[in-house]
Amino acid sequence: MTAATPFAASGPERVAFDRAELNTILALYGRMVAAGEWRDYGMSFLRDVAVFSVFRRTAEQPLYRIEKRPKLRNRQGQYAVIGMDGRVLKRGHDLRTVLRVLERKLIRAVE
Repeated sequence: MTAATPFAASGPERVAFDRAELNTILALYGRMVAAGEWRDYGMSFLRDVAVFSVFRRTAEQPLYRIEKRPKLRNRQGQYAVIGMDGRVLKRGHDLRTVLRVLERKLIRAVE
């Protein structure tokens, strides 16, 4: 008789954002909501990727997807910002650096 591990029946592990990553993403999200650019978000935690999707309206497809793919950690970086058309706007190892591509949208000329 063999003893089963307590987590054997829970299925495959899922990729998720940790607390620091979520704080960074939600800080940007809050600034963009205050600027009137974004209105809703969704999160998906899958086996290979964690996704934070940003929406202008709930019924639309996401404006941007912020993805974390740990398998790419040693290659081009585990974080990516992907546009509505599926193009990778920025990829890298540091989440704050990758998110700067979205923060540029907050900078506007003041007359």
